[in-house]
Amino acid sequence: MSFDRGAAVAWYKRNRARSRALFDMLPEQVYFSRPISLRHPIVFYEGHLPGFSFNTLVKKALGQRSIDPALEALFARGIDPHESQGSGSAGLAPGWPSRDAAREFADEADARVLDALTREDLDRPGDPLLDRAEAVYCILEHEAMHQETLLYMWHRLEFDEKQAPAGYKPCVGGAAAAAEWIEIPAGRAALGVDRSAVPFGWDNEFQACTADVPGFSIERHNVTNARYAEFVEAGGYADERWWRPEDWRWVQSERVEHPLFWERADDGWLWRAMFERIRLPMAWPVYVSQAEASAYARWRGARLPSEAEYQRAAFGGPTEAIGDRPRPHPWGAAAPAAIHGVFDFSSWDPQPAGSHPAGASAWGVEDLAGNGWEWTSSTFMPFPGFKPMASYPEYSADFFDGEHFVMKGASPATAHELLRPSFRNWFRARYPYVYATFRCAK
Repeated sequence: MSFDRGAAVAWYKRNRARSRALFDMLPEQVYFSRPISLRHPIVFYEGHLPGFSFNTLVKKALGQRSIDPALEALFARGIDPHESQGSGSAGLAPGWPSRDAAREFADEADARVLDALTREDLDRPGDPLLDRAEAVYCILEHEAMHQETLLYMWHRLEFDEKQAPAGYKPCVGGAAAAAEWIEIPAGRAALGVDRSAVPFGWDNEFQACTADVPGFSIERHNVTNARYAEFVEAGGYADERWWRPEDWRWVQSERVEHPLFWERADDGWLWRAMFERIRLPMAWPVYVSQAEASAYARWRGARLPSEAEYQRAAFGGPTEAIGDRPRPHPWGAAAPAAIHGVFDFSSWDPQPAGSHPAGASAWGVEDLAGNGWEWTSSTFMPFPGFKPMASYPEYSADFFDGEHFVMKGASPATAHELLRPSFRNWFRARYPYVYATFRCAK
């Protein structure tokens, strides 16, 4: 697994081209707005993506000179506040540089990073930051992850505040998948990964361990809008029985009545797609917070799967032996492709649940990679032997607080490089903006 300099340069350029295209969708008047009050204004992210790459690789790992210390500090890191800290308004944000200044900084950061990627010795055994080119992979995956953040931020903008691509058309056909349960016998789930087995992983992916999982049932498909609508229409958001106390307080304080992506209409429900409102696609997976997913599961007499149960359903199989390594993907060893699911920026919206049977796991569970991250019941915690990574030591450690829940899988806006069994995503239970769905277990 030697470091491929050419591939790293191409990946960085591909990342930057996609990020620029996303920012180019927006007019000047929204540049300083905050589509999500719990996050920084848009200007931050245009500086943060190249700024993080420069800070991590050029300054920290290679010890080279600064561009602008004040901007490097300003663009260094995002925020993750509790939902009670949201201001609820977008407005202009004071203290941020102009768009021209942000882009000038970004251009210089890009030039310096590309120079380092092209010329410097980046794979240095024994160097905490550059052993197996850790800092390089860190900046590459960091930007790919943030592109998904940008998209769900853009989703909250008004339709006239972003430009739809030519030929945009949501995939709304298909019948809603029926509830169908698959029995998974007791067995062992593989969690994490050995550092020696992969070219790169985030610190929370290490080390490899196993968990004994009792037999359980899990739904073949994600919960669809059609099935979630039954909970909404039955008054689920007005019935305290289905909610944890802190989630019920959130429902009451926010006057939540339905999923964030839904809007009421006189004759039914609408879906707020990226670029237009459309009739609610009943066959699509529902996008909700972990709090809402948990309430629905209780209403159904079920629960959310644990992280270990997801791993067993996604990457295990009926013929596995003790000690077998997990499948690299739910469908097997084949590289991720369009037949396997909706991921890698292949769609602006989800597609009908069950429309990619070629991506099913060995047990027949579908859509485990793509179409929406999947909430689990597991709080985000370290695996045994966890050590913070040198290139980004706060990446995981700051979130082992019992308030963040593990998500697995991928959404339409998840880069294919992140589709690996050990990759873990996480958010607070009452964060409703991310492209996340769920399925029930029992």
